[in-house]
Amino acid sequence: MVVMLACVSATCVLADDVRKPDLLIADNSFFDPTRKQKVEEPYHFHVEYRIEAGFVQGWQHSKNLSFPDMYLNGARVGATFTFVLPLHFGLETGLLYTILTGDYQQHFRSQSEENTQVEVIRHNVLSHRLTIPLRCFYTVPLWRKLNLFFYTGPQLHIGLVEKDHIEADLSDATREWVIAQNIPVESYDRMSDELLRASIQWGLGGGIEWDRYRLEAGYDFGLNNLVRHPRTPGQHMWEWGWNISVSFRL
Repeated sequence: MVVMLACVSATCVLADDVRKPDLLIADNSFFDPTRKQKVEEPYHFHVEYRIEAGFVQGWQHSKNLSFPDMYLNGARVGATFTFVLPLHFGLETGLLYTILTGDYQQHFRSQSEENTQVEVIRHNVLSHRLTIPLRCFYTVPLWRKLNLFFYTGPQLHIGLVEKDHIEADLSDATREWVIAQNIPVESYDRMSDELLRASIQWGLGGGIEWDRYRLEAGYDFGLNNLVRHPRTPGQHMWEWGWNISVSFRL
């Protein structure tokens, strides 16, 4: 009997030990007075300077086919500066140099009885311009130095030169007819008389920022008619375009 009671007592003690959880060791680092607390820095006005480079594609288009549609591809480099405002906003402007090139062809039915094939004028356009953006930025902090940002605002293109290098493969009769239609057959600067130098656009875009580096992309919508002297009623042309660029904060 005594042996049975001893066995039952030992079993209960072992079962009680199994049911007891391991002792938890308290983490005293929370109460450590030397522990660094993450404190958000107070806002102070300052200016951020950046250098920027990227790819640009412009699209000159006209609904009434006054001018042939043409894509212009090129590069953009320059510098910007951003006024840092409260609540993660910023206002950016700067000066960028843009160089674009594009080509297109115009086909005409031959006006010569000896030539029944379609004749062609080949255009190779090289454009130089300055770009001045004025954009409002909003930054979304994600993690440590990683941020998202979005922007909107206008930009101004100031055309310097837009040279149209022309190669006209025309018969004499077709050449005379083309000249009578006020279509150029020799190389010229499109901005000297044909197109306005000032192109105003409104842009939308955004990107990602890590530390000093920024990758952004956006699209710009043309707002003004670029035709300087319309030769027909309603003659017009707009320029839209998109861009992607990288920048480095100095």
